[in-house]
Amino acid sequence: MKIGDKVSVVDDNLKGLVTSVHGETVVFRDEFGFTHQYKMNELVLQNPNIYEGLKTIQKSESSKPVSRKHQRKHLILDLHFEKLVENPQFFDSTERIFIQKEKLMETFEFCRKNHLKQLEIVHGIGDGVVQKMVHDFLIGQTNIDFEQDVFFYHSAGNVMVWFR
Repeated sequence: MKIGDKVSVVDDNLKGLVTSVHGETVVFRDEFGFTHQYKMNELVLQNPNIYEGLKTIQKSESSKPVSRKHQRKHLILDLHFEKLVENPQFFDSTERIFIQKEKLMETFEFCRKNHLKQLEIVHGIGDGVVQKMVHDFLIGQTNIDFEQDVFFYHSAGNVMVWFR
């Protein structure tokens, strides 16, 4: 270090111009006119031209890998009877609701076994029989949250269920 060099203190927010050097001790004046004394190993030279002439390489930023778990869509269970059996005309109303409830229970078991977080149950609007069966089933389950506020207003033919 020599007189006239710009320096900054390593562990402090202090910088200035060197006014004198006495062995290992350096005296410098800060921007406010105050003088400070530090050992050479506590100071760093400030050289604004240090990086001139160096070629910089711009590297592309790699994208973060997203786990497949977060890319999965929620499971959808459609309880429309035509989608559950091949010949729906051969079943009476009691058998229909029984098969729909069995499919609902089976799907719930699958979701819990496979640690799924969301299930959308499509029950349709209709006369409300399947809707009531789904609602009664959901009330009897534990460790779930589901949309209860819009359930009976026939504004939606489905209900979302979140597993805790």
